[in-house]
Amino acid sequence: MAAAKTERLMNLLIMLLVQRGYVTKDRIHEVLYPNSSGEAFEKMFERDKEELRSLGVPVEVGGLDPLFTDEQGYRISPDSFALPAIDLTADEAAVIGLATRVWERASMAEATTEAVRKLTAAGAEVDVAALEIVSPRLAATEDSFDVFVAATGNRQVVEFDYRRASSAEVARRRLQPWGVGRYAGRWYVVGHDLDRAESRVFRLSRVIGEARPVGPVGAFEVPPGADVRDIARTLAPRPQREPAVLLVRPGTAHSLRRDADRVETGVTGPDGGAWDRLTVSGGHTDLVAEVLAHGADAVVEAPADLRAAVVRRLRAAIGAGA
Repeated sequence: MAAAKTERLMNLLIMLLVQRGYVTKDRIHEVLYPNSSGEAFEKMFERDKEELRSLGVPVEVGGLDPLFTDEQGYRISPDSFALPAIDLTADEAAVIGLATRVWERASMAEATTEAVRKLTAAGAEVDVAALEIVSPRLAATEDSFDVFVAATGNRQVVEFDYRRASSAEVARRRLQPWGVGRYAGRWYVVGHDLDRAESRVFRLSRVIGEARPVGPVGAFEVPPGADVRDIARTLAPRPQREPAVLLVRPGTAHSLRRDADRVETGVTGPDGGAWDRLTVSGGHTDLVAEVLAHGADAVVEAPADLRAAVVRRLRAAIGAGA
């Protein structure tokens, strides 16, 4: 679907969704189709309205005044449009998470902002809260996400600095990105590493600084049959299977808190003060690096092998510093 048409449909959906009553055809023409003549507007509006309905959007027609039926208006009822509660599998939730990032930080967010701006400038009374039913709520915080997603679509090489889990050293990498996927609670980019001349997986949270697209668009092709999710599952670090029990200072370790299944407050910490106890389920990759990233604000209680791995990494860092 062309970008202009996509934005037009999104604007129409939002206009009919955020206003509290029926919207007249003249008002729709004035706000969303100002450059279209009467006949052109009629054809375009009918096509757009029917296309929304074909996508499952319940565009309703009703009278503006119960005493007069000659003037009709249009609306989308939030109650009719909202989805019922849905249980998602882990893979389905990952797909929704990817769509969320596109919505929140790319073209869909821009289209939404533009639609609301036009309505507000035209003096329309809008209910922005109605948009919550069409805005997904899963999110990722990696700043490089958009760069890799865009470069995947453009088939463009990305250059970035990367810190490996097993080392504090930061190295410059060049990657032909094939796709971005989520595995074991983390976002990864999969592609061909130009410096190593082989397929590699990079965790986005370990990208340091700004990732930069370099070189021409269309510089490579994704190998036929490449499955980003399977490659990530094969090449990414094996996840921690046994639940981890961590002690963290109040108000710290927010990345660990996001992954926690349970939080117990007011627990006596290693310094005798009140700490929080987090239980993080198995399936998360490289908790060693996650714990170390929070320094003295995070301590591993269990399991023993995770605690030992943290101690080994700390001793290695002390030895390297000496």
